[in-house]
Amino acid sequence: MAEKLEDLNLPIAVVTRLIREVIPENCNVSKEARTAVAKAASVFVLFLTSTANQNAMLNNRKTINANDVLEGIKRSSFEHFVAPLQDALEGYKKVQKEKKDASAKKKKEKGKQDGSVETDEQEIENNVEEEEENED
Repeated sequence: MAEKLEDLNLPIAVVTRLIREVIPENCNVSKEARTAVAKAASVFVLFLTSTANQNAMLNNRKTINANDVLEGIKRSSFEHFVAPLQDALEGYKKVQKEKKDASAKKKKEKGKQDGSVETDEQEIENNVEEEEENED
């Protein structure tokens, strides 16, 4: 847990970069405004985390997952964010799967070169274990 309240704030540099991405180039934002946005974003993240944690606890889980966050957003009257966030989450999952598949393919090719290829049973077992880990 954070020792000081300031430890819970988002870094100003990150917030500044995000602000600059969404405002016109000829627009300036004061230091005070950047600080206010950073504090507001931090409060929102803490609130959303608390709501998602409540949802996980209701489902007898200790780990918050993406569905808990989306449910927390719905319960917090931010329903209009759910669809874009689900799209972003699907895109993220797709990219992660592609990276994982590329890594597995590279590892398999290297194994063929080394002569230490996994049996089909071992590969199936590994895939099942990975899927179970991803579900949690």
